[in-house]
Amino acid sequence: MESYFIGIDIGTQGARVVLADAKGDIISSAEQVFPLNDQSREEQSPKEWWDACYRSLSALLQGEEAQAIAGNIEAIAVTSTSGTVIPLDENNQPLHNAIMYSDKRSVHQAEKCTAAAVKYHHHGYTAFNFSSGLAKMIWFQETYPEKAAKIAKWIHAADFVTGMLSNVWGVTDYTNAFKSGYDVSKYEWPEYLYTRLPLKKEWLPQVVPSGTVIGTITAYIANELGLPKTVKITAGITDGCASQIASGAINPGEWNTTIGTTMVIKGVTKNEVPDPHGRLYSHRHPEGYWMPGGASNTGADWVTNEFGDDLLNLNEQAGRLIPTRHIAYPLRQEGERFPFIAPQARGFEPEGLTREEQFAANMEGVAYLERYTYEMIEQLSGEKVNAIYTAGGASNSDTWLRIRSNVLNKPVYKMKHVSGAMGAAMLATSKTYYGSLTEAVKQMVLIEKEIHPEKELAEQYEANYREFIAVMQQKGYIKGGIDA
Repeated sequence: MESYFIGIDIGTQGARVVLADAKGDIISSAEQVFPLNDQSREEQSPKEWWDACYRSLSALLQGEEAQAIAGNIEAIAVTSTSGTVIPLDENNQPLHNAIMYSDKRSVHQAEKCTAAAVKYHHHGYTAFNFSSGLAKMIWFQETYPEKAAKIAKWIHAADFVTGMLSNVWGVTDYTNAFKSGYDVSKYEWPEYLYTRLPLKKEWLPQVVPSGTVIGTITAYIANELGLPKTVKITAGITDGCASQIASGAINPGEWNTTIGTTMVIKGVTKNEVPDPHGRLYSHRHPEGYWMPGGASNTGADWVTNEFGDDLLNLNEQAGRLIPTRHIAYPLRQEGERFPFIAPQARGFEPEGLTREEQFAANMEGVAYLERYTYEMIEQLSGEKVNAIYTAGGASNSDTWLRIRSNVLNKPVYKMKHVSGAMGAAMLATSKTYYGSLTEAVKQMVLIEKEIHPEKELAEQYEANYREFIAVMQQKGYIKGGIDA
């Protein structure tokens, strides 16, 4: 009898669910869009999340094949945005909307959190900003003191859906707890959170490794959805880490580059990677390794906005132009945060280029930035980057994959299923069907294509990359060596 697993992804714009088998094949999927408005980047309704999630699960299980195997579903795991938090009352009801990771109202509270962390708990994560859950908790405490008086616990976005499925509340995982101030090296909530900041120790949830079984599905939901009452519910994971799992980058030396709106790079190291400049932060791997990563302001936002009307032709034309000798940096906002911090940074490209040359040069610019990131990571960690997996919209361009493999001078692997929901489904198997997350990923990740560097092209890109770094240094965006 085969076993099946469900992964749930509560994103910014909607809920997506997948039903997968233990070999990594997706049996069915479904999704629902949230009713968004101008305030949705600041706050969203957890009740609307749950309604969309429930409708998605109902749709997922309506198909003939899904109904036939529903009785063999073993476990469910949830992923959601990192840094989104919800205050609950003593009956586990939200006292307020979810305060979203993208809400910028807690900038000043983030500065207070960073100052307290540096002074009283200087190791581990101290670079709190407005996207950190801890800053939002303090902001809520200061902004809504009457509601704050009724808080029984703080939870994260994935914890809410996990709680609705299992009726187990007050449990979270390493990755979600990280930006709420949890020390993932000592496995504890540091004292300064409740002695130097206006939080109470009892508000902070129990923290377990992602994938840990925390309960079973409630009898009511099992009956309503036609699922066994034995379905296990596991501790969740943040969306970035779920996508990393789905990409296959789960062992030391394996890294994932996701190029969507921005470029996000995450990988696995044996040891924690200290970064004196705060560009990298390290989640804790469920098996004790470290999962460092960071997000750039540069990515592929320019592709859709500026070239989206002719992508097929442009990719084909760009494939004939590479390597170009044009140095471009397609940053489309002021300031860069990763892999270097340069608030004054501006994007640039040579004047007089054709549309096809612009397209090719911008793809090369992102690839140069990716290579600089991996060189910085190797220098900071002292560990080798062995393999690079990839996801995101940019990975759909064969020309861009070829550019990146040759600029990096490393193989690049693109997986068949790289969604956060699939990562959550893999997580659901990790301690219910397989013996570990590593084993689950090994058995479930399916490679769609792999691209290898070509000797002559890689040599040409080596010179172009050195020119890119020299230009970035001349502009003052990169100061000194790799780790500056």
